Amino acid sequence: MSSTKEAPDYSSSHDEGRAFRGGPPHPLAAHGDSFGGEDILGLQDLDPAMNLKMHLVNDAIDEIGWTPYHTKLFFLNGFGYAVDSLILLLQSVVAGPAFREFGKVGYEKAMTISVYVGMLVGALFWGLSADVVGRRYAFNISLLVCSISAIIAGGMPSWASLGFFIAMVGFGGGGNLIMDTTVFLEYLPSSKQWVLTLMAAWWGFGQAITGFIAWGFLVPDKWNCKPDELCTMKNNMGWRYVMFTSGALVFVMSVLRVTVIRLRETPKYLLGSGDDERVVQTFQFLASKYNRPCSLTVAKLGACGPVAGAHSKSRLSLDETMVHLRGLFCTKKIAISTLMIWLSWAMVGLAYPLFYVFLPSYLASRGANLSVSTFDQWRNYALTNVSSIFGPILAGWMCNLPLLGRRYTMLIGAFTTAAFFFAYTSVRTGAQDVGFSCAIGFSLNVYYGTLYAYTPEVLPSAHRATGNGVAVACNRIMGILSAVIATVANTSTSAPIYICGGLLVAMGLVSAVFPFEPYGKRSS
Repeated sequence: MSSTKEAPDYSSSHDEGRAFRGGPPHPLAAHGDSFGGEDILGLQDLDPAMNLKMHLVNDAIDEIGWTPYHTKLFFLNGFGYAVDSLILLLQSVVAGPAFREFGKVGYEKAMTISVYVGMLVGALFWGLSADVVGRRYAFNISLLVCSISAIIAGGMPSWASLGFFIAMVGFGGGGNLIMDTTVFLEYLPSSKQWVLTLMAAWWGFGQAITGFIAWGFLVPDKWNCKPDELCTMKNNMGWRYVMFTSGALVFVMSVLRVTVIRLRETPKYLLGSGDDERVVQTFQFLASKYNRPCSLTVAKLGACGPVAGAHSKSRLSLDETMVHLRGLFCTKKIAISTLMIWLSWAMVGLAYPLFYVFLPSYLASRGANLSVSTFDQWRNYALTNVSSIFGPILAGWMCNLPLLGRRYTMLIGAFTTAAFFFAYTSVRTGAQDVGFSCAIGFSLNVYYGTLYAYTPEVLPSAHRATGNGVAVACNRIMGILSAVIATVANTSTSAPIYICGGLLVAMGLVSAVFPFEPYGKRSS
């Protein structure tokens, strides 16, 4: 049970957070730590009142524990993960047949750039707006934008108009991914934070859905024009059916979010907004609905003093944006952590797509015979994506081991993927190709899934969505760059392959020296 003792008022001093530098005791040291949990950023020089309140809120989350509400969040937030990977691959599977239908006029890699630009803008827009006006609005709206845009894209009459709506699909889906991790984490009990890594299995699930939908619509001759015939909308409906089906599926998910979860604003966002009363109401609602104890009161939160610095005077202003950006660099350690996370997202954003852009040409120049039928092509595609589901499942187990934690799980995932990347250059047959593709899909998602979870875990709650959004935006910028490089560079040289492998090794080394290790600690 949580302590009923009132928390002392430390709001009059902003020097309380320096105990381990020989100063006065840290405020959290004076507060009864009922659940034995240490907050990840609790001993950083943040606002003492915010630290104390965050500690009380984490106590309340642990006191209530895992509930059916968390189960709903796992599945419906997981759908959002699936949508992000689904739309990222969606444009790649429809781009070829759509480009042929529209007369091969325009920039051939336009759809890749369109979706990455959309996801870049979406990550920044939804990430910042979630810190400014709340998580709930972005969580509910972003997926709806994605679904409607996908359905409309399937009816487009030109390459340019298709590109615009593919960008809109990316705009909605790219922001949704940030909301999935942020919302889920801010309700998670500390003993279940590893589930955030496990949730990345939905990423592979989304990839597999794309593969199966494409397998069903892009193989039959009745929906796909042959190479030697004139390609028109009438004889080339396959890619449009892919868009309609995917958009309808995402639309159902967006409706379920509103009707099944009925998300309440996250308590950690409300805490940063100074709305102590709604924080307590949220916990009392969960405790009452699921018959759980909850000893948090408005009086306990009020005794900690007012929170300062989480917002500017005007929410819709440049000052508000700068508050959230500065909050990601409020101490030296947090600043280093933020920059290293953004660097990691940028590196993986370049390495992974660039590898698959250059690999086919490189292997062909070395005599590999990878020609397969259209049916086998999409079967292999589905197999590769199914295999990636299991990487985050392993990562979820690994990151909860004291010996490994999040950092060394990422190290192992990155190094293993790099080894498979280098070994892939020796592939000569179709069977070898699909085998190595499955292995890479599995091992890369050990790293990627853990990075997805680690990022929001170590960011300050009041600025978490902004930091997460910039991280994902760094990834998207590199994705755009990879599409441009693929168009202008020599794709038969081995140099890019080894550069990509080297980037993976660097990613592993960076993760091993991240300043914070979330294992055994609670997100702040």
